[in-house]
Amino acid sequence: MRTNLERIRALDAEAVRLSAGLVRQTTVADLARDTPCAGWDLADLLAHMTAQHHGFAAAARGSGGDLAAWAPAPAADPIAAYAAAADDVIAAFADVTDGGRPFALPEFATDRGFPAAQAIGFHFLDYVVHAWDVATALGVPFTPDADLLDAALPLALAVPPTTTAFAPPLPTPPAADPLARILTKLGRAVRP
Repeated sequence: MRTNLERIRALDAEAVRLSAGLVRQTTVADLARDTPCAGWDLADLLAHMTAQHHGFAAAARGSGGDLAAWAPAPAADPIAAYAAAADDVIAAFADVTDGGRPFALPEFATDRGFPAAQAIGFHFLDYVVHAWDVATALGVPFTPDADLLDAALPLALAVPPTTTAFAPPLPTPPAADPLARILTKLGRAVRP
């Protein structure tokens, strides 16, 4: 039987690989495209996503409290930098053996750590949504496996509406599918 840590780690790796596959479709010309993230073009989004991978990898290795690990850095090739950061965070999470070990996540709270399995869950949800952001910016289909969305939905629904990690929730369309429910809960506008 798989533990919660094993399950969330596998789901996270799937979401990160999904995002990396979409980023691989990106060209330099695409970097100026608008994203669903207000005020960010695709270059800004990739810098953020890359920095988040670095920060979470640092947290998995015990040094997440260092704010420098979370800071976006200029990259000569943001597409390659993203791919390397995606591989690194998957490897860092793979080395975590205790789902209760605290991760320092200063962007979430500075007064406490979060259990590893929960922290990886935060990352997982973020990368389901960011994969959608990239697909939307590129104008390509976003078709994650249903199990990915089924696992992400309860995490999205548990996000407090006052969190600063996402935009405020938007109204959910009637009969919305799990993806639309996730996206609207986290402030992303979806088209019917």
